[in-house]
Amino acid sequence: MDWLSDVLTAIRSGQPHAARTRAQAPWGVRFPPDDAAGCHVVLQGTCWVIPPSGPPLALSVGDVVFVPRVTGYALVDRPGSPEIEFRPRPDDDASRLDQVNIHGEGATTTLLCAAYYFDRDRSHPLLDDLPEIVLLPAEVGRHASLRAVVELLGNELADPQAGTTTILSSLIDMLLLLILRAWLNEQAATTGTGWATALNDPATKAALRAIHSHPERQWTVDQLADLAGLSRATFAKRFSTLAGRPPLAYLTWWRMTIAARLLRDGDAPLRTIAMRTGYTSEFAFAKAFKREYGQAPGQYRRHLTG
Repeated sequence: MDWLSDVLTAIRSGQPHAARTRAQAPWGVRFPPDDAAGCHVVLQGTCWVIPPSGPPLALSVGDVVFVPRVTGYALVDRPGSPEIEFRPRPDDDASRLDQVNIHGEGATTTLLCAAYYFDRDRSHPLLDDLPEIVLLPAEVGRHASLRAVVELLGNELADPQAGTTTILSSLIDMLLLLILRAWLNEQAATTGTGWATALNDPATKAALRAIHSHPERQWTVDQLADLAGLSRATFAKRFSTLAGRPPLAYLTWWRMTIAARLLRDGDAPLRTIAMRTGYTSEFAFAKAFKREYGQAPGQYRRHLTG
């Protein structure tokens, strides 16, 4: 069970949007508050990221920056340069990679910019743990898999060939997972708290594996504690601390997240969705769903499909 992929699949909405930006100084691009999380990779040259708060951060070739939340920020050739506004659109074709050119007379910077869309109503504690800016500098010997994907992206962008469209779409998805994995691994080694530690805590991981693999089962705290190899009280406290919710509250959250995805992405009958998420009747499922989302499942589906 790969719960990180599981969570991202469940809470993502729309399609990722990507653009290759070639900018000549002086230049600046402002990303206003939006529903998208932004990812940027420097392929050539240098630039700066202007975060929502705090000082500007210098970026050079190979550096990766991820901005996970709905907040304004900018990329510029240097602080103080004029900025243009950019708004990615979640309904864009994910297989198309746009080319953005900003003309000037100075040095050239080339970036890969990707936007990922998440269901903000189902925010996961994993994303809430992230800082305003996740910066992964290009340092020799660190994040080998991430560096390999960045190199592959750069090669495909520089020399598009047959299959490049599909390859780029897969690499853009892979980039997000590797960024989160790299950050989580670093945090687990330094902070000892939150989802970064949950990834490496055998007891919490065992319970997460059970919940994500079989959300339809009628789990109890005692059963999950047995799988974790801990007493009930010790397990409940550890899971709540690391996962951000008590075990059964997390189970309910995950069931409702799966239900919303099934309602959004398919036409499965409500009874089928209820069974897949651990409810013995449509009535019990509808009651739980309305408590979580404020509307009945059928109404939720009709609202999404228009």
